[in-house]
This record gives sequence, C-alpha cells and structure tokens, in this order.
Amino acid sequence: MLAVTTFSLSTMVTAYGAASSGVTPRATTLVMEDTTTQNALATFIGSFLFSLVGIIALSTGVYGAQGRVLLFAATIVVVILIVYTLLRWIDHLSKLGRMGETIDLVEKAAIDAIDHRVRWPYLGGVAFPKGWTVPIGSQIVTSESTGYVQHIGVQALSEVAEAGNLKIFVDILPGSFVHLGRPLAYLVPLAKESVEITGEPSEKVLATLTIGTRRTFEHDPRFGLSVLSEIASRALSPAVNDPGTAIDVIGRGVRSLTTWCKPQPVAPEHEKSCGQVFLHGLTVDDLFDDFFAPIARDGAAIIEVDLRLMKALISLAQIDPALFKAVCVRHANILLRRSDSALALNEEKCQLRALADKLLFN
Repeated sequence: MLAVTTFSLSTMVTAYGAASSGVTPRATTLVMEDTTTQNALATFIGSFLFSLVGIIALSTGVYGAQGRVLLFAATIVVVILIVYTLLRWIDHLSKLGRMGETIDLVEKAAIDAIDHRVRWPYLGGVAFPKGWTVPIGSQIVTSESTGYVQHIGVQALSEVAEAGNLKIFVDILPGSFVHLGRPLAYLVPLAKESVEITGEPSEKVLATLTIGTRRTFEHDPRFGLSVLSEIASRALSPAVNDPGTAIDVIGRGVRSLTTWCKPQPVAPEHEKSCGQVFLHGLTVDDLFDDFFAPIARDGAAIIEVDLRLMKALISLAQIDPALFKAVCVRHANILLRRSDSALALNEEKCQLRALADKLLFN
C-alpha cells in the first residue's frame, strides 16, 4: 500500500502539472480539490497503517483467539474497501488532468458561481444606490493588505451594522484587487445626531472580509469566465495552435452565460435581514467583456473562431433579447472590426459580415 500511495502521489503531481501547462495554472486549484483523489490516497495510507499496526500487535501477542477473529474480519473489510478504491482510482486516473476533464471543472465552477450570484445578486445585501456620495461624518474603512477579495461576510456585516446603528456601503466585490489603503467600505450613522464614527466598527468590518493572494471561483463569476477565456486564448496561441479547443470553450461560455438569465428564487427574508448593507451588483457587460473580448482578440485571424463567436452572440441574443441583445450587438461590432484588420481574404470577411447581419439588423 505504501508503494501504491507513492505511485498515486506521483501520478497526482503529474496531473497537476499537465493541467497547469496544458490548460491554465488557474485551473490547477480545481484539480487539487478533487475528492476522489483525496479519498483514494486517504484509503491507501489508512490501509497501510492498519496493516502495520495489525502486524505489530500480532507479533507482540496482544490479541487472543477472539481478537484474532475480529482482526481477520476487519482485514476482510479493509481488503474489500481497497479493491473498490483501486478500481475507482484506476477509472479516475484515465481522466485526471486531461484537457476535457479540467475544462469541465472550470465550466462547472463558473456555472455554480453565476447561479449563486443570480440567487443573491447583492450577496444578500441591498443594491448600492446610484449616484451615491460619501456623507459627512462617515468612516472610511481602508485595506490593511494587498491582494484579491475572496469573500465578503454580508451576514456578519449586517450584525456590525445593527450593533452600531450604521449603514455599511461596501465598495468592493469578490474578485476585486485591493491595495494597502484602498477604501473598502463606508460606515454611515443612521441617526442624524450621531457623531463621527471612529474605532471598533472598522476593525469588525475588516474581520468580515477575506483578502488573499489569488482569486477564487466560489463567489466570483467573472473569474470562472476569465479562466474559460484564458483556456481558449492559450489554445489559439501559435505554440499550441488548437482552434478546436477554443471553439469548444465558446460553447461552454454560452452555457455558462445562459445561467445568468435563468430565473432563480431569492430568499427575501435574507435580503431583509441585511438591509443595512449595500453592495454593487454585476452587469452583463462585465461578464461578456471577461469572456468574449480576449477570445475575439486572439482568434481574430481565424475564420472558424470568428464564425463561432458570432454564432454564440446570435444565440445569446435569441435566448434573452431584453438582457443580452444590446451587449451582443456591441461585441459583434467589435468582432467585425477586429476581423477586418486580421483576416486576409475578402471572402472570409464577407462571410462573417453576412452572419453578423442576422444579429445587427434583426
């Protein structure tokens, strides 16, 4: 079992390297979170320790006749568990670190994050007022570190707001890059006669924010779409020259963005309980810019990619015209301008423009 564990670890490291070099380093975290790999390694190490302890106990004569029977029965159970885990592990090895499997993980993470944001458009808080300005007497909470915002504890912020009789205006979202001294939130007293806020509430607000060295997928839909786009861009690089993967990723992007227009139930009681916390929401333009812009830039000289991008924009505009039509038209025009300067043949330019007319003039 120790040899099997060592072999499994080397295979796992190789798979991580393949995901990093063949897909994108940003996808490696999803491969490392794979529960099947972790369970297999835990089973192999556990069985090794079980056998080691059993051999030592038998050698010292700790077990009597009944103890040996119980040990034999436990050994049979462990052997069955090992055989089942080995068969499952062998099947899993055929997919671990593969291009398609890794892209599947990124797509699922992006869809899950978008679905969560559709359910909680303001992460459980209230929409940030348009044209809002910082009132006199407010306290500005600034960052004490540099990195990416990974999580915002809106429920904890609500408790701080209620305890301090405040309104909290959060000026960041998960995925935002913040630097030392950057304003993160503004604390505004509810009572008009309240004096300027100082001290403790600022520390409590900072405790509800998680700032790390890298972005995460869980609460950051834009990151998932950006990683999908990065996979396509890598495939379109001259070193890889794999437009098929880019075309596959475009289809996955359409599936992910379709989640944004699916109606999801929102818990009104949660929204009400955090009514003193205000956050910005994501816009469709942000999501489209993260996904389509890099692929259109790197694939502008490849007619197959241009056509697939245009078809994707047409599909999204047809899925939800009210939500997607305007941004699809904008990106279609950008794609046409890029392709006009990148494509060599006039026939290809005319083919793409004829397809774009179905979106631009309908």
